[in-house]
Amino acid sequence: MNTITVKAPAISCGHCVKTIQNEVGELKGVASVVANKDNKLVTINFDDPATKEQIEALMAEIGYPVEK
Repeated sequence: MNTITVKAPAISCGHCVKTIQNEVGELKGVASVVANKDNKLVTINFDDPATKEQIEALMAEIGYPVEK
């Protein structure tokens, strides 16, 4: 199991948290997604076929690009 934590500065409310958790959680291979609106961090646990690049691309696509 791989775990990444990324910063998504666009998170501003509970709706943002729900959107990220729902959308990223639907990726094949993603086991869990925990987003926090206070520190703007998202922690994702995943295995193949999901990749860090795929997760980051999806977050950008749904309006929550990660800070590099």
